[in-house]
Amino acid sequence: MILKPDNVSGLQDLLRATTAPIDGVDISSLATLKKHVPEDMTATVEAGMTLADFQATIGKRDQWLPVDPPAPERITIGELLAENLSGPRRMGFGVIRDWLIGLRYVSAEGEIVFNGGNVVKNVAGFDLCKLMVGNRGALGVIVEATFKLAPQPEREQFFERGCSTITDVAELIERLWDSGLQFSVLDLAQRADSAPGIIVGFSGAAADVESQSRQLQKIADFTQTDLSHDVWRTEQSNHPVSVAPGDLVDCIQNHNPEQYVARAGNGVLYHPGTAPERKPSAVEQRIKELFDPRGILRAL
Repeated sequence: MILKPDNVSGLQDLLRATTAPIDGVDISSLATLKKHVPEDMTATVEAGMTLADFQATIGKRDQWLPVDPPAPERITIGELLAENLSGPRRMGFGVIRDWLIGLRYVSAEGEIVFNGGNVVKNVAGFDLCKLMVGNRGALGVIVEATFKLAPQPEREQFFERGCSTITDVAELIERLWDSGLQFSVLDLAQRADSAPGIIVGFSGAAADVESQSRQLQKIADFTQTDLSHDVWRTEQSNHPVSVAPGDLVDCIQNHNPEQYVARAGNGVLYHPGTAPERKPSAVEQRIKELFDPRGILRAL
């Protein structure tokens, strides 16, 4: 059963009346930009709005939410938060919880809960925002979020280079780490039946991007590319494995996937296949029982 409320109060009523576990909640009707304060670089948006629509709206004032998961036209703000989605620019801009400053959700018992604030400097109370990010709908239904925003970069440039072997990849990654360059993207990828490759990117002021791009060519011969190329944005169909960045190449060798995308700067490997079975810890189970005593929301 999938709940499809017309508004927040309707969602509260549906959750209170539910007696059996649900399969999910469709909040596409909650898709309004509630507030955008360009001077403060903050915005409050309902969770049913797609990320693409949100970016387009705040982009009219040359601002953006610096997260870039694949298919933003299909991802809602609620899914972005509940699934803790990110993309290639994670290296330079961080993950969604770094930009979240306030959150409103409806509990399994139909109560509205708000945590955080509408300003960037906010330290009051227990930080439920971080707990709700990545909860996958198991602890509550996110209906609204407030973000701090960033100015759109004046320029971005991206480059790629193929390598003969994963050993060559490891050596080049080490040289890139030691270069002192400020990457916004530092990825590895391999298509099926091809050699592995590296993609790097720079974002920011035009002069700085140009300077770093020139320095990059002194390290190795890179070819300019387009970050939107599918090979670099295939996370949605894959499952992630997280390790320390320094252990990423060993992780790739251990899994030996025919194709993959990896965040070299963050230690995250995405590759096709069946995700390993994950058992919630005792602490996670206890939190689940506190937030969803009737067990009607998604399982951990």
